[in-house]
Amino acid sequence: MKPYVTPETLGAKTQFWLEKIASFNQHRMRLNRDKAALLIIDMQDFFLDPGSPTFTCGGLAIIPMLKRLLAAFRKAGRPVIFTQHVHHPQKLDAGIMEWWWKGMCLEGNMESRIHKDVAPLQNEKVVSKHRYSAFYDTDLETVLRCLKVEDLVISGIMTNLCCESTARDAYYRDYRIFIPADGTGSVDEQMHLASLLNLAFGFAFVLTTEAILKELRE
Repeated sequence: MKPYVTPETLGAKTQFWLEKIASFNQHRMRLNRDKAALLIIDMQDFFLDPGSPTFTCGGLAIIPMLKRLLAAFRKAGRPVIFTQHVHHPQKLDAGIMEWWWKGMCLEGNMESRIHKDVAPLQNEKVVSKHRYSAFYDTDLETVLRCLKVEDLVISGIMTNLCCESTARDAYYRDYRIFIPADGTGSVDEQMHLASLLNLAFGFAFVLTTEAILKELRE
């Protein structure tokens, strides 16, 4: 199947998406640099390998944008937190997800690693999770509270599953959510766009990576 977006088409696609959701993307916010953190969701080889049953083509397209976000947050001295969706080798924690999905990303497998182009530094937090939301049954909320984070930039994959689920849970906890339209990806453009619309309407401010970088620099 032809990817719905590539690094070369991402800019034009992003403008199209933002125009489509503009009438609902009304909760404009300025990123508070001193209270902000970057969350990179599930950028693992398992989802980024074209041969994987859960290949997410939008994830490959956004890698250049994630590299820019990573560099900017690190330069600003702000926290960067990664998530890694994994399951026990015996699938003790799989539950309904084993039935729902063709493949499962297992702990310790090479494919569970975060992609080398956006890999965490040794001192950066990696949250292991077993469900879509990065808050469900993890220590993410404790870490954010200890870091005194109030603004969350949520990026990674998939826009319509783990990114949206995490954004919803963050909103319930009164975090201010920023979603880079060119910093999340899915398997299909319709699902990506529908998720951006849902997020803009009820949970987050959707903007570009460049707009986030500008606020980090100011």
